[in-house]
Amino acid sequence: MDFTMVEAKQTFKTLEQQCKLLSQQQVTFITALERTRENAHDRIKPVGTLLQVQGYLDYNCNNSTDKRILSLFLDVCNNLADFCVKLDAMQCETRSAGGIIEETLNLLSPTNELSALRAKYPHDVVNHLSCDEAKNFYGGIVSLIPIALDNIREAVGRMEKPQLQHLGNRDGLGSSQRRRQDGELKAGSLTHHTGAQTNISHADPAFKMSNRKKYNGETLKPAWRPAGRLYTT
Repeated sequence: MDFTMVEAKQTFKTLEQQCKLLSQQQVTFITALERTRENAHDRIKPVGTLLQVQGYLDYNCNNSTDKRILSLFLDVCNNLADFCVKLDAMQCETRSAGGIIEETLNLLSPTNELSALRAKYPHDVVNHLSCDEAKNFYGGIVSLIPIALDNIREAVGRMEKPQLQHLGNRDGLGSSQRRRQDGELKAGSLTHHTGAQTNISHADPAFKMSNRKKYNGETLKPAWRPAGRLYTT
């Protein structure tokens, strides 16, 4: 079944809510990464890939809170990637979204290196980290979802524009057709009146002559005068 633009917009709203829920738990997320990195004896290098987070979840998680928040993060990333695949299928012919979808899919790849990634204003996820955390460990991983979400929002907007233009053109075509029909009706009405006038102008000559005689006879009669008095002209 094809994925429609209405369904895409509804799905995107759901994804936005998931991302918002995750961002509200950033402290819990960073704490979980701290603990699992320590359990993995991996506190030197930054958290740079989704595959690395998956490894912490699978092998170094010791409590339910850490498992829940890491699972939520990975689920959101997977949902964003799946949505990008559906969007890519929608725009396979028009390519109306340009290369944004492909870029976002690469961004969400499990092995993509995220260490240098930074979400900028108006996003504040990096600002909620300490300088050391932001620069050396978590700045890239917390920036991934906000940047991916922005890219998807732009892609949906670009894909929606051609559909709106198509609807506008179709409405314009309907309006022009109605105007053409109105013009034809007016032209038909004008032809009807002109035909009536033509019929009158081509009426029986004897009828026109009798009318002329009647008119001339009335104009040649002398003016009425009272009896018993004489008038000189």
